[in-house]
Order: sequence, then structure tokens, then C-alpha cells
Amino acid sequence: MTTTQKPQTTPQQNYLKNFIQNYTKRTQTSKNLAQKNRQILADKTSIGFNFTPETKELCYPIAIEKSNASRLWDVDGNEYIDILMGLGINLFGHNPPFIQTAITEQLQRGMHIGVQNAIAGEVAQLISELTGAERVTFSNTGTEAVMTAVRIARTATKRPKIAIFTNSYHGHFDSVLVRATMTEYAKKAARRVIAAKSGSLLGRLAQPIQALFTANLNPKAVPAAPGIPKSAAADVLILEYGNEHSLKLIRKHRRELAAVLVEPVQSRFPELQPREFLHQLRQITQELGIALIFDEMVTGFRIHPGGAQAHFGVKADIATYSKIVGGGLPLSVIAGKASYMNYIDGGQWQFGDDSAPQVPTTFFAGTFCKHPLALAAARATLQHLKTEGIALHEELNQRTTQLVNDLNAHMTQQGIAIKFTSFGSFFAIAASQSAVPPMAMNLLSYHLIERGIHLRQGDKGGFLSTAHTDEDINLIKQAFIESINELRNEGFINN
Repeated sequence: MTTTQKPQTTPQQNYLKNFIQNYTKRTQTSKNLAQKNRQILADKTSIGFNFTPETKELCYPIAIEKSNASRLWDVDGNEYIDILMGLGINLFGHNPPFIQTAITEQLQRGMHIGVQNAIAGEVAQLISELTGAERVTFSNTGTEAVMTAVRIARTATKRPKIAIFTNSYHGHFDSVLVRATMTEYAKKAARRVIAAKSGSLLGRLAQPIQALFTANLNPKAVPAAPGIPKSAAADVLILEYGNEHSLKLIRKHRRELAAVLVEPVQSRFPELQPREFLHQLRQITQELGIALIFDEMVTGFRIHPGGAQAHFGVKADIATYSKIVGGGLPLSVIAGKASYMNYIDGGQWQFGDDSAPQVPTTFFAGTFCKHPLALAAARATLQHLKTEGIALHEELNQRTTQLVNDLNAHMTQQGIAIKFTSFGSFFAIAASQSAVPPMAMNLLSYHLIERGIHLRQGDKGGFLSTAHTDEDINLIKQAFIESINELRNEGFINN
């Protein structure tokens, strides 16, 4: 008679089992809500971005019922220091009094939609003063703003194609939900391996292969998700950000390209901040009559009052903004040179003479554009930024840099192959300079939450706000250090 042996459990499996028990006990009401709502609520946050069988019991969002300044409180009564900060919206923390006041006062005046808002011009003027844009219009979301910017560029240039860069994110409409071919990703992976062995004989022998892969880019785009037709990718080129050979491809396709769309610093890859490349990109697009569009959803009003354009000294033809500018309410902005923005309304004309719109218009509309509450919050936000000046950003950026320096000093001292990076008040683990397995990255989020630091599952960092105190930042630092040390000690992260 034979007996069936039970599979052996590893120390990591035992550790994970105990961690899941403790975590779910602490956040049980959030888990119950996720289970209760799943049948009726189609919600991506319920599974996160890294669903695995091993962490299935952790795949639920923390349900928040209250927020203030740098803090959140969940339905189980747990308190968190928030570094998600509305995905970068809350530069001043949650519920800043000056925005609360603006919204309350506007509520008393009403929510008139579909008519001209009396303060729209004032808000546009404030954006122009801070960013240098000649003309401004308003929409609701970042996706809508980028869609509109691309349409304007195609109208102005009478060309069909756009170019975007690998690792960028420009919203969720079909034309930008594309990626490079798998061959290109394989070539990049090979280049990283060769670069890592650059000091060895094998690495030196492989350098010609690395150079060949770098120089030979295939700009073909393919759909990035199910439900996106191949035709949506047909008018998009996928280039490599920071690679000078991408500029050669732009020149090659100059007769087809309406616009180059760029995140000046990519939220998915913030360690890449190619100042010289951006200057070259500006020069070549200007020379070829191709619109340069800056997607400043994350960088706008965060790195500098004038955004990434001011920081890098590059003036885009069109820029799109959202997040911070809306003061926590849905609002997006399309702004730029009059020669492009005129295609929204025909351009400048005046009463009392024979003037008329100068150019034909493309289509642009939206029921909730220029929502009174959103414009009131935006005016308060922009006035605050104008009053505080560059000192607000310089101090917050410096505090974020110090946090990153302290984290990196610890990682170096402990021999942990993790490097943090920052851009302004956004900080993250630099994926290209770190060795963190996907499971460890996923678990890091949960360990931070358990230690009272709130972020999204799978996120590599977060945002600081003016509401974060020195004590908050110290607690954030300690939570990262303790979480990474624990994951290393349990074998999830190698030295």
C-alpha cells in the first residue's frame, strides 16, 4: 500500500501564508467589500495589475472613507500616509482649505453646464502666464486632452501619422494603446544583458551586436490590448525614447508625420530624463513642420510652475495638462501656440470690422467641458501656484531628492541592488537600475500598506505633497527600508 506525500512547503510559502493572514485581518472590511461588489462592479482595481495565484487573497483595493492633508483612513479604521496622492493630482495634499473654499463658493452660485462660464477666460489667462502658452482650451480627462491635441496636429499639418515612444502612457484611446513588436523588446533585453557585462570579455565582444540593435529600430506599432484593431496602430510609429536613431526615423517619415507625442519624463520610466534628446527633438520637428506635443499630465505644474517645458528649456507646439491643474476635480487642458490652437475655433477676429475666423476648425466638444466646480478649483490652484512662485516647487523637489538620497544610501550600504530615482516630487524605484523580481515588487506594495503607507498595488514609488511633514517623510523612508529588508531576509530580493 502506497501513501501520497503532501508537497513540501518552502520557508517563503510559509512566510507568505502568515503575511496574507495578518494583512487580510487588518483590512478585512475592504476585502469583504471587494467580494460583495465583484458581481455588479466591473473594476480593474479589484485585481490590480499583477494578479498571481500566490497573492490572490491580497487582490483587493483598500477602500477609503476619509482623507485630509497627507492622510487617508480606510473602512477598517486604519490610518495611512498617502503617497498615491490621487495618481499625482494632490500637490497640496487632500482637501486643502483654499480649494475647499473655492468649491463651496461656486456651489452657492450653481453648477451651470452647457453655457459659457464667466471665469473660463481668467483660468485660461492664469495657465498662459504660468506655462507661456498662447491659447488655451478645456476638456475633462487626460485622455480627451491628448486625443484633441493629436486631432489638432493632424488638422494643421494635413498628415495622418503620429510618433510615440516605448514606455510612454498617453491615456486609453485606441490610437495610443499600442506597443512595439516583441522582436524590439527582445532586442532591448539583449542590449541590457550586454551592457551589464560590459566589463567582461564576452561583453566587449558583443558590443557590435549591441550597436547594431541600437541603430536598427523597427517603428512598427501593434495593439497593446485586446479589443484594439490593427488599423488603430497603422498610423502610429513606435520609437525609442532618448535614442538618437529615433530622430533619424522621424526624418525618414517626415512627409507622413503630423506630430511627435512625448512624455518628457515617463511615469513608467522616470530615471530617463534626456535633456539633450528633447532639444534635438524640438529642433528636428520644428525644421520639418511636425507638431511637438508634450503630454504633461504628470510633469505639468509639478516639477516647475511652467512644467517640463520650463525645466528642460523646450517649447512644445501643444501641451496637455490634467491632474494638478484641476485641484482634485476632473479637468484637462490643451494649450499651445496660436497657429495650432486656432483650429479649435478658427482663430482671432474682432467685432466692428470685416475680420473673420482665419482657419477651418476641427471637431471638439464635450458636455462637461468647463464645469463650474472644476474651473473654480483650477482658478484657486493656479492662483496659489502664482502667489507661492518657484519657491514652492524648489522646496518640495529638494525634500523628495533628500528622501531618494537617503534611500539609496541605505541600499548601497546594505548591498541591495535597488536604486531610487526622482523627478521633482515624484519618486520611484528605477527599474532599469535595480534587480527586483516581479513578485517582490508586488509584495513591496502590500508591505508598505501594512506599515501605514498607501500606494497602488505594484507601484514602485509615489508623490510627495506640500502637506507631507518631515515626520511623514521619515516614516515613508523607514517603511521602504523595513519592507525591502524584510523581503530580502525572506529571499524575495537578492543582494
